[in-house]
Amino acid sequence: MINRHSTRSFTTSIFIVLTLATSIALAGEAPRPEHPRPDLYRENWVTLNGEWQFEIDKKGDGDSRGLTHGTDLAARIIVPFCPESQLSGIGLGNTQKFKEVWYRRMFKLPETLQGERVRIHFGAVDYKAWIYINGQQAGSHVGGNAAFSLEISQFLKAGENEVVVKVTDDMESGLQASGKQSVDQSEGCFYTRTTGIWQSVWLEALGSSFVENISVTPDPDHSRVLVDAKINGADKSLTLKVEAFLDGRMVGSDTSSGGWENHLVVNLSEKKLWQPGSPVLYDLKFTLSSGSDKMDELKSYFGLRKIAIDGRKILLNDQPIFQRLILDQGFYPEGLWTAPTDEALKKDIEMAMACGYNGARLHQKVFEPRFLYWADRLGYIVWGEYPNAGYNNQAAGYTAVVNEWTEILLRDRNHPSIVGWCAFNENDGGGDIQQMVWHVTKAIDPSRPALEASGWTHTLPHPEVCDAHDYNGKPEALRKKWHEYFTMPPTGESPPARYIRLADSKVDIGVPFMISEIGGIGWATEGGWGYGEGPKSMDEFYKRYQGTIDALLDNSNLFGFCYTQLTDIEQEKNGLYFYDRKPKFDLKKIHQITAREAAYERGEKQAPPPTAKCSNNNWRVLVGGLPDGDLGTPYHYNGTGAHLNKEWLSGGFEDASWSVGLSPFGAHEDSRTEWKTPEIYLRKSFEFDGSEFQAAAVVIYTHGAAEVYLNGQKMLSLSMSKGYELHSVTEEMKKSLIKGKNTLAVFSRQEGRDAWLDLAILIE
Repeated sequence: MINRHSTRSFTTSIFIVLTLATSIALAGEAPRPEHPRPDLYRENWVTLNGEWQFEIDKKGDGDSRGLTHGTDLAARIIVPFCPESQLSGIGLGNTQKFKEVWYRRMFKLPETLQGERVRIHFGAVDYKAWIYINGQQAGSHVGGNAAFSLEISQFLKAGENEVVVKVTDDMESGLQASGKQSVDQSEGCFYTRTTGIWQSVWLEALGSSFVENISVTPDPDHSRVLVDAKINGADKSLTLKVEAFLDGRMVGSDTSSGGWENHLVVNLSEKKLWQPGSPVLYDLKFTLSSGSDKMDELKSYFGLRKIAIDGRKILLNDQPIFQRLILDQGFYPEGLWTAPTDEALKKDIEMAMACGYNGARLHQKVFEPRFLYWADRLGYIVWGEYPNAGYNNQAAGYTAVVNEWTEILLRDRNHPSIVGWCAFNENDGGGDIQQMVWHVTKAIDPSRPALEASGWTHTLPHPEVCDAHDYNGKPEALRKKWHEYFTMPPTGESPPARYIRLADSKVDIGVPFMISEIGGIGWATEGGWGYGEGPKSMDEFYKRYQGTIDALLDNSNLFGFCYTQLTDIEQEKNGLYFYDRKPKFDLKKIHQITAREAAYERGEKQAPPPTAKCSNNNWRVLVGGLPDGDLGTPYHYNGTGAHLNKEWLSGGFEDASWSVGLSPFGAHEDSRTEWKTPEIYLRKSFEFDGSEFQAAAVVIYTHGAAEVYLNGQKMLSLSMSKGYELHSVTEEMKKSLIKGKNTLAVFSRQEGRDAWLDLAILIE
């Protein structure tokens, strides 16, 4: 429990030594007392969580006022909770805007840490931090999500020591990756922000030489694990031994000379795979010695599993496991970005699994290692993300993004639960940084698939995996769209990249594909919102939920989906649970719908690769456009601000006085025919030989409302497209298409200044 009303000063605190999971807790009942890094565990450590001094520096003059050393601050705060949260004891919410804060704490170094190399660790500080130990700057860090540590042995003294942390957090600059934090008030899908320290702070004792960084690569095909370990220190005659244990039994080991870089191969006498439903973990122990003296002992763990891509499939241990993911944004009513307890982290995973989900998109936030530890333990697969929302792609911010993402990859790459990476979400620009970060990701961790951006603009010329977001509230339309995406013909050459969102353009590229945001169905939305029109009854909710999930489970070309979302967050009320983690629905019923076997898992036939579809289909173009290079019969067109009567739709209408032009029609340089009027009317005659056909489609790209008619009968109506979209019109064409001369008529009304209209008609 946390004493939110404690007012005792640090200089008069009675320090109580607690033994908890071999840690020493200072200053009474420390919140979040568990070791923050189960994957990098040393016994000799001490938490600095608990009460700190705190001050908001509205004028930004804390340095000149001497706050770096020896000055009491104005308030008290409970670390690791941010000042906006209730658990901090301050609970500012979004009531104040400030850019600079200060923290201060006094501590005595326990006997177990004296005479050792000592590091101070920060799980995360949002956004830029400067650390002072006894008035001397020990170092700084930029980035609100990655962990960092500093060696402070040289600054420590006997008796009491002082740590001061200065933090700046300027979200309004547009240069910070801030995730779903709101700059102003909590609104829409942006919530109460987090400032300053929001993960645990602790001290750790190290030997004169120690293991500084490890990389663990499982190799189940050869029943072994490959280990890279970096040594910090200059002791002579060092030896590094790595031992693997399964249920307490040593099942493998290897030894190296203990130099700067160590590459070890641990062959395993027992092979048990890590996978959802059966998450077997091996323990690892690193022992660094100099002769008979033990310099360092570090404990970690790993899961023996591999990930592979096979055509449209992502395989886990050679098996196509369908990824039923839930969108988890990691917000808590009392702690915001910080979970109130370690048990709360575990509970969130168990809540998702109770609904039939086997994993999550850890959305727009870098989750703490304790969450990943529980995912590893419980067999829960996750995609790691970066909180890019709010970052506006300015080149001035690129360095901070790449540096911090690198730190995150190095910290989290050993977790078996992570099955993919995605640095950017719904990013409508910044293709250069997206590609740069993707290449960094693959260089650091080639063992997992990576998306360069989720949901919107995909810019990689040869992506290894792709996705889309689709909040269509009509399950049958959702089913139809993503069935046609993989089965309808390709649209040909892509238009200029800046006019296309690849995932919405019907450009099937034959790689693994998931719909990584769906649903968002609101329920109990009083004072908030959900996606689309909410259901009127519980029965209607279940029907829509099942229809949405079934549409994707039945699509053998998808390797997974992600439902929005696990819990409500403030005003966004589309969770399967309320914000306080109470369930909204019958969990057994939700589980039954979500967890049923998918077509992907049954091994149902998938669409052939795009190249095969191109070479083996019988589709032909009746009326062409830019993608297929039809430069033949032009359109007759009339640009006007007044709606014409229905006569213009028929074949007998006289259009000789109309202008003539080639498609596409538009207001920018890539169009063939200039279009500047509010509305445009197109007519085109073509001949049809009367042959039978099985399917028909309209491929269209329009920036405004459009209507397509054949021989006076409406075939298609839409408000706007996202790039070149393919729409099935089989039934409409069978009713309207005749042998001999046919008349195509198209109307479009431009939205804004960026007019664009192009289309083609295909039959098979």
